[in-house]
Amino acid sequence: MEDVNASYTVGEVAEQTGLSTHTLRWYEQVGLLDPVDRDTGGRRRYAEPDLARLGFLIKLRSTGMPVRDMVRYIELVRCGPATVEERLALLVAHRQRVLAQIEALTDDLKVIDRKIDIYSHVEVVT
Repeated sequence: MEDVNASYTVGEVAEQTGLSTHTLRWYEQVGLLDPVDRDTGGRRRYAEPDLARLGFLIKLRSTGMPVRDMVRYIELVRCGPATVEERLALLVAHRQRVLAQIEALTDDLKVIDRKIDIYSHVEVVT
């Protein structure tokens, strides 16, 4: 069971997510993350909801969503339930782009596999 009161330093979050500390600070600066709580020394302390959002943002980014679309999505989330249809449309459009990328990569992989098959049947002359 997760500790709802747990908090993590920027270094700990960087280690958990694979994002650099610079990227984490930049995500907050551009509005992908809500302002992160600070401890008495002014150091960032990330909470579980921050980690959950980061997990989703990482998936969006790793599938090629432009940062501007990620920012738009988060802006819509902040606007509440009235934006669900627009959020859905944004995610459906992104999904279609991801599926097109997968199809293109699958075609590329088939070409590579054919070459591998050809080379695996060639006798090596020494």
